[in-house]
Amino acid sequence: MRRRQKPPLPKRHGLDPARLRLPEEGSWTTIRDHLVERLPRVAPARIDELLAQGGIVDMTGPIAPDAPYVPGGAVWFHRDLPQETEVPFPITIVHRDEDLLVIDKPHFLSTIPRGRHILQTALVRLRRELELPDLVPAHRLDRGTAGLVLFVINPARRGAYQKLFGQRRVRKEYEAIAPHRPDLSLPTTVHSRIIKERNIIRAFEVPGEPNAETFVELLDHRDGLGRYRLSPHTGRTHQLRVHMNGLDIPILGDDFFPELTERPIDDFTRPLQLLAATLEFTDPVTGAARRFETTRTLQAWTDPTGWSAGLPPEPHRDN
Repeated sequence: MRRRQKPPLPKRHGLDPARLRLPEEGSWTTIRDHLVERLPRVAPARIDELLAQGGIVDMTGPIAPDAPYVPGGAVWFHRDLPQETEVPFPITIVHRDEDLLVIDKPHFLSTIPRGRHILQTALVRLRRELELPDLVPAHRLDRGTAGLVLFVINPARRGAYQKLFGQRRVRKEYEAIAPHRPDLSLPTTVHSRIIKERNIIRAFEVPGEPNAETFVELLDHRDGLGRYRLSPHTGRTHQLRVHMNGLDIPILGDDFFPELTERPIDDFTRPLQLLAATLEFTDPVTGAARRFETTRTLQAWTDPTGWSAGLPPEPHRDN
C-alpha cells in the first residue's frame, strides 16, 4: 500500500494545505503560468503575492516566482478562506477515549469543510479547540441535521471505524417532528429509489429498483404534530427527508421538501426538526457493544411556541 506523502506545509486553522499535481504534459513555461490557468477563481495578482511571500511550496521549499514548470511535480499552498458567519451554537462532547470522539452537533453547523463553510464546521472547530490535528469524521450529518457524529482520533483506527458506516454495520435512529396524519398507518417501512445528481441541490425519487429503506414509527402526537422515530437501513443523500415528504408528512423546518426555499446564511431560526438520536455498533477494535445517545431535543416539540414564532433555539447546555 502506497503511503500518503506528508505535506511540506503545516496545517492552518486545522486544515491541510491544498495539493496540486502538475500535469505530465503542457506548454507552460513557469509554475506560475500553470497556476494562473489552473486556478481561474484566484486573481493572478494573488498568485503573485503568494509566490512572493513563499506561500506556494514543493517538497524542497518555497517556489520562486519564475520557477520553471516541472511536469509531474506537485505544489502545496493554503487557500484563502471565505468570509463566514459564525454559527452561534456549541458542540457537545458525548464521549471521548483514545480512539473515538462522539459529539452532539448543533443545527446549522456543517460536519466538514465545503463551499462557503470552512472554519464554521465541526471538524475544524474540534481540531482547533481540542488540539487534535489528525481528527477525521467516520461519517457525516447534513448541515441542517443535529445530533450524533462519530470522529476518529487515532489515525491507525480510521479505516476500521469508517468501514462500519460504509458496510452499514451501525444501527442509527433519528427523531423528527412533522405533521401528524391520523389516517397514516404506522409503523411502516418505506422503500424507494433515490438518486442525487451532480449540481442538483435536492435528491429525488425515481421509478426503479429500491435503493433506500427507512422504518418509520410514531412515538407521540399532540396539537397536530407527530414525534417520529426514523431508522434508516440505507444511507442515501436526503433519504429521511425524501421519505417523510413522500408520506405527506414533511419534516418541520425543511428548506428542501416539499418546496425548495432560499434561506439567508445567517438565519438560525426554525431549524430542521431532525435529530440523529442514537448510534449503536460492535466496536471493530475491542469487540465491545457501543451505544451512544443524544443529549439534545427538538425545539418544535419542547418549545413549539418559540419554534413557530421563529425564535432561535436556546444554546445547548450539558446536563
